[in-house]
Amino acid sequence: MDAQSPQVRWEQRTQRPLLALAVLFAVAYAVPIVDSDAGWPVTLACTVVEWVVWGAFATDYLVRLALAADRLLFVRRHWLDLCAVVVPVLQPLRLLRIVATLLLVGRRARMANQIRLTTYVVGAVVGLLMFGSLAVLSVERSAPHGNIRTLGDALWWSFTTMTTVGYGDHAPTTGLGRLIAVGLMLSGIALLGVVTANIAAWFIARFEKDDAEERRQTEAIEALTAEVRALRAEVAALRDPSRR
Repeated sequence: MDAQSPQVRWEQRTQRPLLALAVLFAVAYAVPIVDSDAGWPVTLACTVVEWVVWGAFATDYLVRLALAADRLLFVRRHWLDLCAVVVPVLQPLRLLRIVATLLLVGRRARMANQIRLTTYVVGAVVGLLMFGSLAVLSVERSAPHGNIRTLGDALWWSFTTMTTVGYGDHAPTTGLGRLIAVGLMLSGIALLGVVTANIAAWFIARFEKDDAEERRQTEAIEALTAEVRALRAEVAALRDPSRR
């Protein structure tokens, strides 16, 4: 077995710490939004936690970049991580940092394809639903004509938006809120496409496996039939004295 590269070893060692930091970042991001009456010390502490966690994410990206065998290829494959690290002050990209980190942890886990994809989809749905709700609540709650005032309204709106149902009882009125809505809608469509493609691929793989098994059994039967015929010919030759 080939020795693991330094990048792989680093990613394996930082898998759980990154997940813990992602949860910590999520809590720090959610507390000031959910508790609108939180005092200045709580808000400051959450902000410090967010920046410390972002610094850890940035350090992780730089270390992985330094350890990568092909750095240009690494940047191309991890462009979302780069955007989230370079532009942390924009709220949508900060949310993408959380989603990208959860997906990164799932990619590093050694699981079967079906289980890994299920982890991606479930993690992406939960992450987008939670942080989309928090993001839209933070920008719409104080809007003059906004109708998303509570966390329940935000969760309901995020769910109907991600599923592309869009009842229209709640809708963002600010520019940033509508930008978040566009992101949720596109993400919902993309996740639906991933699930549909995975189901189709599973059926195709299943049918191909069944066909291969059927061909193997048919070939075995044909080989066995040929052997039986050969044995019959040998037995007939032994019974017929004229053939001796």
